[in-house]
Amino acid sequence: MRGSPRRNGPASASSRPGRPRRQHRPRRRRCEMAAAGVMAALLPRSLGCRCARTLLGRAGVATGGPRGWGGPGRSQVLRKSLKRGVALSAGSFLVYEASKLVSGFAEVHASFKVAEVIEQADYLYGSGETEKLYRLLVQHKDSEDAELLWRLARASRDLAQLSSTSAEEKRQLVYDALEYAKKALEKNESNFAAHKWYAICISDVGDYEGIKVKIANAFVIKEHFQRAIELNPKDATSIHLMGIWCYSFAEMPWYQRKIAAMLFATPPTSTYQEALRYFHMAEEADPNFYSKNLLFLGKAYLKLNNKKMALLWLSKAKDYPAHTEEDKQKPVPAQRKVIWVPSEDQRLFRRKQLLTSLQEERNTQHL
Repeated sequence: MRGSPRRNGPASASSRPGRPRRQHRPRRRRCEMAAAGVMAALLPRSLGCRCARTLLGRAGVATGGPRGWGGPGRSQVLRKSLKRGVALSAGSFLVYEASKLVSGFAEVHASFKVAEVIEQADYLYGSGETEKLYRLLVQHKDSEDAELLWRLARASRDLAQLSSTSAEEKRQLVYDALEYAKKALEKNESNFAAHKWYAICISDVGDYEGIKVKIANAFVIKEHFQRAIELNPKDATSIHLMGIWCYSFAEMPWYQRKIAAMLFATPPTSTYQEALRYFHMAEEADPNFYSKNLLFLGKAYLKLNNKKMALLWLSKAKDYPAHTEEDKQKPVPAQRKVIWVPSEDQRLFRRKQLLTSLQEERNTQHL
């Protein structure tokens, strides 16, 4: 039939429909030959020969036999493949070792850099340079080092405490500090300072979230303070903060106790005696380390009606040299009779409570 394809004889590769011409793959061929050499060199003789035979056959190397494995060229092909495979293996090994060496140098350099930043940060903290300290550490906010991160959390909180910091900046810094402390804890759960600053920052955030959230976080805060003390029993700050926790719940107002009773089957409670014990433990761990520990020793004794000891510790708090802005906030002069003065918030709350009671009484009379 005219125009029909010829059936006699093999058709050319270009005339075969649907069968694209097989492309030469030199890179794959070289890799398979190199692998064959390595197999022949490293594996036991019989197994190595079988693997090499298979790979050379896949590479399209004519070596005789049913798949090209036989004839006089077998030894020569194996020798060439072996040399090439060993050379490639040696090159790969050297590249791998070089990369390990460079990586090791990078890790050492990074560790030296972290140590240098921490040393600078501790110097600035000891010097009371709060803003410089924050600017130094915030550059490393993406660090994976827990020591840097908890220091950044502390610096953020300290900057928020400055009177020159606006209310909006203060709020942002408080929430940032919590994130840094949380990240530090995730990087190293055994770091006592990460536990300590995580608890502090949770408490600070509670000031913005409301009294209900603050009370709800009470057990979490206590747990992290206790964990910090377990990891480092000589850290006076953690012990002091545990005392603050006890003092706060010992003097908790009645309306907060009602909220706590709604949130917990067994609400958090404590006593002034327990708070006093922690304050003394902190003072024993590091005498005169913090003006507020002296102040709360005096306040705790005052709550326990021991005016003589209260006067002693409040006098020490008054005479404490001011190193930070917090230290400059002098307590009530100890020479005068110490009396309880309600804060503006407490006065407003009591006034609102009184007005509510009067309104309810009027509504009852109208009924």
